[in-house]
Amino acid sequence: MFELSQLRCFVVTAEELHFGRAAVRLNMTQPPLSRQIQLLERGLGVQLLERSSRQVKLTPAGSTFLPEARRIIRLAETSALAARRVAKGDTGRVAIGFTAVSGYSFLPRIVARARASLPHFELELFEMVTSDQFEALMTGQIDIAFVRPPVEQTSFESRLILREPLMAALPAGDPRADNPSLTPSDFDNQPLIMYSRMGAGYFHNMLTRLFEAAGALPEYVQHVTQIHSMLGLVRAGLAAAIVPASAIELHMDAIQFRKFATQPTQPVELHMVWRRDNGNPALQPMLNLCGEFASDA
Repeated sequence: MFELSQLRCFVVTAEELHFGRAAVRLNMTQPPLSRQIQLLERGLGVQLLERSSRQVKLTPAGSTFLPEARRIIRLAETSALAARRVAKGDTGRVAIGFTAVSGYSFLPRIVARARASLPHFELELFEMVTSDQFEALMTGQIDIAFVRPPVEQTSFESRLILREPLMAALPAGDPRADNPSLTPSDFDNQPLIMYSRMGAGYFHNMLTRLFEAAGALPEYVQHVTQIHSMLGLVRAGLAAAIVPASAIELHMDAIQFRKFATQPTQPVELHMVWRRDNGNPALQPMLNLCGEFASDA
């Protein structure tokens, strides 16, 4: 219908109301300038300028079209700038998946750093269990996943981002809270809230191995998937639980946290995972930012 160059010619001529001055501003001669405006008028089907030997003035249609022409030019310029920023990785959208417990302390630090260091980035956050995050990576729903190991290496790249200790979460009044540190033997034949094998396999398998290695067998009174649900049951007095240290960030009352010492020491790991073939230009800057937190791992 029309080209941006035609719009620019019209806007400058409308501002100058003089073809000679407009041509100087546009660094062109008058005949091509007049031709561009004629092509624009033909494309629109309306006359934008009244021309005479003495003056140039806007028609009513031209006065109406002028602010729209300026808006279109600004939109085209800002869109081009946005496209170049995205191509360079200076801006863009990154979708991040995270497990519930990583959202307690680690993820807020990531978001705060991104807002300061990558202000033109849009972050979209999805809370998911680890298995759902791997599926979301494959379908392209998310760009980065913060998950528990193991990580299948065929399709993904990964980086260890965080290690933290296990803690015993005890209900109010539990006499074991008198000890600053507990071991698996302290839970032998005692009620314990356990992780679901299907929904929280990483924690389920880890604790099963630790208790078996110590020759201890707790009495599992409930199996749950989410740590905040587990702590809610602890607070209700149902039983104790073993949780990552970051769960303390939930600040639930009526729960006492004590060290959970095992042999060998078993830290909880969190890995950052992304697809090898992800073509999002904004991915690498975000990976670099998240990687700054790996020094503590």
